[in-house]
Amino acid sequence: MNPILLDRVDKYVDCKGLSCPMPIVKTKRAIDEMQPGQVLEVAATDPGSVADVKSWAVRTGHQFLGTLEESGLFKHYIRRADPMDVKEEKKHPHTITNARLQEKLAQGEVVILDVREPMEYSFGHIPGARSIPLGQLTDWIPRLKELSDQEIHVVCQTGNRSDMACQILSENGFAQVLNAVEGMQNWNGPADAEVNGRVEG
Repeated sequence: MNPILLDRVDKYVDCKGLSCPMPIVKTKRAIDEMQPGQVLEVAATDPGSVADVKSWAVRTGHQFLGTLEESGLFKHYIRRADPMDVKEEKKHPHTITNARLQEKLAQGEVVILDVREPMEYSFGHIPGARSIPLGQLTDWIPRLKELSDQEIHVVCQTGNRSDMACQILSENGFAQVLNAVEGMQNWNGPADAEVNGRVEG
């Protein structure tokens, strides 16, 4: 990022200590209060905010300027777009409840992508779920093509990141993608946790 931009920050949002979806919620609120061309700085400690903020900005038409990382603090910079360039924020239309996903899991093998950060995944994930953080999803698209004709269930902590992931997959030719909208925060089915490199159910 051009260091000159740091002298042109017009608004600052403190999201330190907050996890998804709060950094995005506060970012949206701040952007709505700004004038076109103004720059917003979002300070967050959640590693997931790196992919969340960039994806949100790109999908809504605002200019994502970049992220600086300093000792675990992530500073995201976004320029407010002209009203004519702002895109309506859309949600992925195909969803699944946790209860229904749990039923499918009990019936047999289910394709599940967990798009949370590795640390979140390690603390507890659905058995068999493949860990692909949202920020790495685009790079994984070629390797996921083998699943393009299968039903893919996408999970995250709150249903927010997984919604963005579903849209990315759909745009890349994956026709059967379902967002687990309730997220892992409401999951009461079977779960594995990685402890000291081991997986424990």
